[in-house]
Amino acid sequence: MRLSIIIPTYNERDNLEELAERLRSALGEAKYELVIVDDGSPDGTGKLAEELARRLGNVKVMHRPGKCGLASAVVDGLMVAEGDVVAVMDADLQHPPEILPRMIEEIVKGADLVVASRYVKGGGVEGWSQWRRLVSRVATLMARLSIPRARWVRDPLSGFFAFKRSVVEGLELNPKGFKILLEIIAKGNFRKVVETPYTFQIRRRGESKLKTSEYLNYVAHLNKLQKETIKKALSNLWCTAKPT
Repeated sequence: MRLSIIIPTYNERDNLEELAERLRSALGEAKYELVIVDDGSPDGTGKLAEELARRLGNVKVMHRPGKCGLASAVVDGLMVAEGDVVAVMDADLQHPPEILPRMIEEIVKGADLVVASRYVKGGGVEGWSQWRRLVSRVATLMARLSIPRARWVRDPLSGFFAFKRSVVEGLELNPKGFKILLEIIAKGNFRKVVETPYTFQIRRRGESKLKTSEYLNYVAHLNKLQKETIKKALSNLWCTAKPT
């Protein structure tokens, strides 16, 4: 099995080297590549990524001209990723790399999609205000009510997940904002989803990328996915209907 880890970055120079080292320690002798997709970070993240590529040998770097968004960075990263298993995680160390081996183990055992979940037993968040907890819960509830396939996933908005490459083969992914997992849940080719608990860590260096505009992007994305889901369901119903 070959693993590709897609890491979108924007101004994460202070975190990227530690992330690479912790991944190396966590994954040991496993065969994997890092696919770093940088959105023209002015702090030199892209330059550091190139340095890591030269030093480590298992790093690919994709440079994008501006701040194009986390979800589209994942889509672009998939174009160059070579693994038959793909993981997606943030560069800011809020997704602990030490959880990744447990996620890959679930795929080896037969899962198609593994979600690192804040909202199953044993999961949680660190350092959030009550307001942010409430907003996250409401957004999650909206997703689970709007997208039928998301109803069985406790944390469909997680940014930390892994999947077999076959889950997204042939799909047209066109997400907005941060929530690429929701698009994969709505459209993906999978049978078995497993959620593994983790604690979302407090950011220790750098600034959060979550702005008010991302909540608006989320609502627009959710509305688009809901319409596409209804359209697909009606199309399937029409195709399977038999004349009387």
